[in-house]
Amino acid sequence: MRVLIVGGSGFVGTALTKELDARGHDVTVLARSPEEADLPAGVETVSGDVTDYDSIDGVFAEQDAVVNLVALSPLFQPSGPGHEEIHLGGTKHVVRACEEHGVPKLVQMSALGADPDGQTAYIRTKGQAEEVVRDSSLDWVFVRPSVVFGDGGEFVSFTKVLTTPYVTGLPGGGKTRFQPIWVGDLAPILADCVEDDSHVGQTVELGGPEVLTLADVTKLAYRAEGKSVTILPIPMPLAGIGLRLAGPLSFIPMGPDQYRSLKFDNTVAQNDVSSFDRDPNDLRTLAEYLGVEDRSGASAAGGTTPGTA
Repeated sequence: MRVLIVGGSGFVGTALTKELDARGHDVTVLARSPEEADLPAGVETVSGDVTDYDSIDGVFAEQDAVVNLVALSPLFQPSGPGHEEIHLGGTKHVVRACEEHGVPKLVQMSALGADPDGQTAYIRTKGQAEEVVRDSSLDWVFVRPSVVFGDGGEFVSFTKVLTTPYVTGLPGGGKTRFQPIWVGDLAPILADCVEDDSHVGQTVELGGPEVLTLADVTKLAYRAEGKSVTILPIPMPLAGIGLRLAGPLSFIPMGPDQYRSLKFDNTVAQNDVSSFDRDPNDLRTLAEYLGVEDRSGASAAGGTTPGTA
């Protein structure tokens, strides 16, 4: 197949590009600066920006499928173009280019909880982007992962930016729950969505093998460095006031939107990795990735498996 990966030079995109290339597909990566990515030698790269339709239009010709991975980070406050320009406007341009060039299939990376009426700009525009794709003439698959971790990912590094070793404060004591999935487990599932038409018209929600709180993740991140940490709870209303006041400051990584996102768990009700012939319990845990599992194999931070939390 000829597959175009929009945003293929990023964290997930690089892993997916390598996976599809290894499966023998003819892969083209479209990104603003694709030359900076570590991509296989046979992969074609094209420079373009989804907010500028003319810069991406011609790349879609003769493609059999497109994967749209372009997104702002849900963890950090955006600088430059915002969520509407990237998620909604960018998706409109991708859909238009697919339809004008006869591309039959679009795999759209979305987000857990995507909702056109959502309470954060990230979730809201992800939901609005889904509506654009759903209303198109394309065969589509929506992939909604929980937070993704791995080499080059932001989840662990963001946690360390937000906290300090030994003693640190977290909004609500860090009780927000996540179901982190390793990029090495996500990329093959995305590739399956490209290849297998049985998932067309489906919204696929994916999580890792365990549920961890933000406090759990913080403890794992510092244990990997040989450090301990005690979590001091910051009352959510107080954290909200502080982040609203600090929001305009560029050196503060977390703003009001990120605060609002901590009010909601980022976990799946049913893990659709099973639909891809994968056992959730066989996926890589964050503790395994960080090299901090104890001898019994249990999470060093005390996380729970899905369905038991």
